[in-house]
Amino acid sequence: MLKEDLENGPKLVIGETELTFDFDDLDDYHRDKAEKELRETPEVVDESISELRAMLDEEEDFYLPVDDEFLKRFLRPCKWYPKSAFKLIKRFYRYRQNHPEFYANLLPSNERELLLSGCLTPVPRRSQDGVRMLVIEAGRKWHPKEVSLNQIFRGTICNLEVAVCEPKTQVSGVRVIIDMEGLSLGQVTYFTPSFASAIIEFVSRALPCRLKGVHIVNQSWVFDMVFAFFKPFLHGKLKDRIFFHNGDRSKITDYIDAKALPKKYGGELEFPTNSLGDDYIRFSHNFDNYFTGI
Repeated sequence: MLKEDLENGPKLVIGETELTFDFDDLDDYHRDKAEKELRETPEVVDESISELRAMLDEEEDFYLPVDDEFLKRFLRPCKWYPKSAFKLIKRFYRYRQNHPEFYANLLPSNERELLLSGCLTPVPRRSQDGVRMLVIEAGRKWHPKEVSLNQIFRGTICNLEVAVCEPKTQVSGVRVIIDMEGLSLGQVTYFTPSFASAIIEFVSRALPCRLKGVHIVNQSWVFDMVFAFFKPFLHGKLKDRIFFHNGDRSKITDYIDAKALPKKYGGELEFPTNSLGDDYIRFSHNFDNYFTGI
């Protein structure tokens, strides 16, 4: 359904590149990568899907889709271990229940203020290693009285939910670039320990996706005050996947190839400096049917 809605609905050009999604089977590059990094072989796939489906069938009062494509979304980030995928599914849906501030009435087209703000922009090209990317600009473009932190995170969830529908993204994962240029002391007051805890819980325990890195750019001493809310909750792999670049653009290309990196971060990709405006809102309607059904 989502594939058909995108094919027939409004298009979105970001910079000079159309944002497209790929729901087809893996190409040779991603097939090889999946086997090397995720243990993905036809035999493992068949066995793992069968075991996970059986676990879900035995779970009382837990009604979910059990088609192959749905199960793969949770099996791939768990390297095809059914028990781990089963635990991830339970954490994911428990998080949704416990945090209605992020999930209640979650439709992309409902997030009009956020889409117009320019705070959130998907990168229209994958990086060389197949990773999807999202840019969050939570400094100068963010006006807290118009767009709340909850709205920014709701929009982030929308982008991640769509990305993990793509088999290539399930294999290669996502990166997030957080641009803190222009963050003010007044904006810091909107952050709380409870918000920080909820975000870290989602990313570290409930996100059904391979997070390859969070790259923070243009941070100042003001950002250190914000990061202090998050730091106590960081541990393990997540802590190791946060990279600080400040104003040094030369190091970002160590992780993201120039062709997929916006020019303002030292890459070659044409990327908007202003909001995508009404085009973004029209494009968001393509996803409403999908979000209604999940």
